[in-house]
Amino acid sequence: MSAVWSMLGAWFVDLCYLVAALLFSPVWLTRMMRTGKIHTDWRARFGFGATLALPRGKRVLLYAVSVGEVNAVRGLVAQLAAGAEPMEIVIAAQTDTGFRRASELYGSAHTVVRWPFDFSCSMRRFYTRIQAHALVLVELELWPNATSIAQSRGMPIVVVNGRLSERSFRRYSIARRLVTRMFARATRVLPQTEAYAERFESLGVERSRITVTGTMKWDSIAIEDTVAGSDALALAMGIDRTRPLIVAGSTEPGEELLLRDALPSGAQLLIAPRKPEWFDGVARNLSPCVRRSQPNASKEKSACFVLDTIGELRMAYSLADVVVVGRSFGVLHGSDPIEPIGLGKATVIGPRCGDFQESMDALRAGNGIAQVTREELAGVLARLVAESDERSALAARGRAVIRQRQGATKVTADLIRSVLR
Repeated sequence: MSAVWSMLGAWFVDLCYLVAALLFSPVWLTRMMRTGKIHTDWRARFGFGATLALPRGKRVLLYAVSVGEVNAVRGLVAQLAAGAEPMEIVIAAQTDTGFRRASELYGSAHTVVRWPFDFSCSMRRFYTRIQAHALVLVELELWPNATSIAQSRGMPIVVVNGRLSERSFRRYSIARRLVTRMFARATRVLPQTEAYAERFESLGVERSRITVTGTMKWDSIAIEDTVAGSDALALAMGIDRTRPLIVAGSTEPGEELLLRDALPSGAQLLIAPRKPEWFDGVARNLSPCVRRSQPNASKEKSACFVLDTIGELRMAYSLADVVVVGRSFGVLHGSDPIEPIGLGKATVIGPRCGDFQESMDALRAGNGIAQVTREELAGVLARLVAESDERSALAARGRAVIRQRQGATKVTADLIRSVLR
């Protein structure tokens, strides 16, 4: 009888998805056509693809939805694939940018696949192809059919680096009666903070299944002073290495104008928009500028540069004198500030950073980041560009915070192994 109810539940979820897709088709179709995402791998998004060979040992399916999550699990993938009990790792990403980044990072050693839509037929087809022993979800990514079908196949479901922001928690709470069963399917939840743990418990995860581990992002950040390829990037884009450079990473539309107006005299500005569909608009607003994809298109020498590629932001950060964290001065909810700090860069962030509260709480406590308002930005940038000692001290305090909080990845890998035993 439980199998019948499970099947009926899956059909109901499918019907809801189908109705929503039809109702909102003018919006999402228009957006996909405008951004070029209409050309995605549609077969894979419905679960089709090559069937993997039978696993030789334990196989883990690790779902990292996009670029940030893909980057965050580098250490975890390495630890699970090594040691006395090495596992086969299959990395699944959903977004086009996430899939490309996963292929770059892991494609030579591990299988990288596209995570499908959460229709029941797609998920069954997908799981049959992958033949994994466990499902590991990065940060959250609990979906009704994905969790229900995994559970029915005996696959433990582990949420790692768990994060449930106040905004997401409020949304789930509106439909608490509908999502409680989905959250209850998690075998283990490993949240970053006690606050996140309480939210997971409130939505249906038994407290005995929750272990606060801290965030693995601290472990994924290498404390390095140089990045391979950065010199070539500077040369290709025509960046003047004798002049100060401010790099703004993962920006949202409109922030480029704020940064342009706040740029200190004599400094250069490199903007790396968060999404590819924002590249052209940012380039227009900064014209004349040099684009990474078209370095020779501009005939005028410019102090503004647009990094309109994926996977090169770390190189750009290594060239910076000061880094500004994007999506923190507009209407969105911030980007992760840890990576540029690990590279020894004085880092500035705006007031909106709710999606990375744990990182920000630690960095603020250690005085390792400068958080400013829109009105304060120009003055702080001017001071940091002028004062090399202040830049170095800020960066050193930030690095100290990172070192103090590393270690969550090993704890996470050990707990995944214990679940599979």
